[in-house]
Amino acid sequence: MASSTTDMPASKAPNPGGGASQAIPDLKNRIPKLEPRRRKQAEPNPTPVPETPALPPRPDVSTLSYKIPSRRILSPADHELFLASPTYKLILAFVFRLSESVVDTPISSVRDAELSEPVKGVLTILDQAEALCRETPPNETGGSRFGNKIFRVFLDKVKQRAREWHASLGVTDENAVSEVSAYLNQSFGNRTRIDYGSGHELNFTMWLLCLYQLGILQESDFKLLVLRAFVRYLEVMRLVQSTYYLEPAGSHGVWGLDDYQFLPFLFGASQLLHHPFITPRSIHQELTIEEFGADFMYLGQVAFVNSTKTVKGLRWHSPMLDDISSAKSWTKIEGGMRRMFVSEVLRKLPVMQHFMFGSLIPAAEGMSELAAAGLPTEEEEEEGGEVSVFDEGGVRHVHQPSGWGDCCGIKVPSSIAAAEEMRKKGGEHLRRIPFD
Repeated sequence: MASSTTDMPASKAPNPGGGASQAIPDLKNRIPKLEPRRRKQAEPNPTPVPETPALPPRPDVSTLSYKIPSRRILSPADHELFLASPTYKLILAFVFRLSESVVDTPISSVRDAELSEPVKGVLTILDQAEALCRETPPNETGGSRFGNKIFRVFLDKVKQRAREWHASLGVTDENAVSEVSAYLNQSFGNRTRIDYGSGHELNFTMWLLCLYQLGILQESDFKLLVLRAFVRYLEVMRLVQSTYYLEPAGSHGVWGLDDYQFLPFLFGASQLLHHPFITPRSIHQELTIEEFGADFMYLGQVAFVNSTKTVKGLRWHSPMLDDISSAKSWTKIEGGMRRMFVSEVLRKLPVMQHFMFGSLIPAAEGMSELAAAGLPTEEEEEEGGEVSVFDEGGVRHVHQPSGWGDCCGIKVPSSIAAAEEMRKKGGEHLRRIPFD
């Protein structure tokens, strides 16, 4: 008796559609079990986030012997002395305290009525510096994207106003004015090289530190110094950079965080530390940048960086900023900015070899003297002359002062100049990368 089809194994069952029987493979145990993909956890950064040291007591002004600040980090040994000195902790404490003072605080939260008289005086000085820039227009350079030499005229005007400006703040001792004004003069850029970078930005912060050391500024002013004075300084420097086509000082171009500034990202990350809806990825959202850029320095600086580039897209012109935007929280970014301030500014010999020490920001005992080493001051450098510097490995070499900060005589055109020249030629829109 023939077997029914129900008794036949599945592989032998006839084809219901007719035709020759075909073997049907049993895939039950051959298909791998599908499991959700787990993202690999990022390796934790082994470098701890730098803590904020305690602000040391201010010096007794009556015992100070003021002196014109000068470079004292002339060798890797000098740099090591600085990193182990109380002055290193003083700088770290001041900058990090400034940053902590603006945690979760937008710029618009500060009212004019809150401003102390010294902070108002600082703002007035910056307003007048801007006026000096506007009344000193550059000469025509035929489309050159390198620094305009009229910038030196602007710096001369700034220097001439030093005594008047500091007297308005209550600094009347001639020697004190000479010391404190050196930091303000250097905060607008280098006269010889016609460049600007994070070292000059640091000089502005050191000018504020000197005023704090003299007792003119107080800890209660810190939030106001960041959200009003530093923000105003950024506005003035953007005008100066675009007016005189300042070249980047020691910039690493697209591989760096920014051609000119650093502190807006540190202070800005603090402002956004616990923000309820602005995330690190928000820097790619044009509407968010447009709506909140005036209130948060991080967003405002990203907007400015975008405006100074001739191509569109952070991933093309600022890949480091683009990479940082993938962080899960502003806490991670703020911690990273603290690490970067230590490693890329204070611990970078090519940056700190230009740092100046006086009586208010003293050098460590045993550090070299410029005169003894036969090296010129920042003000005495001659255009086209040679300056002995150190690279990141501590090797002494010579480069042209008009060149790129930690390179040898390679002039780097200003990205701002490129954007401005494009606008002059009628370019309305940024170029897109063809394969973007």
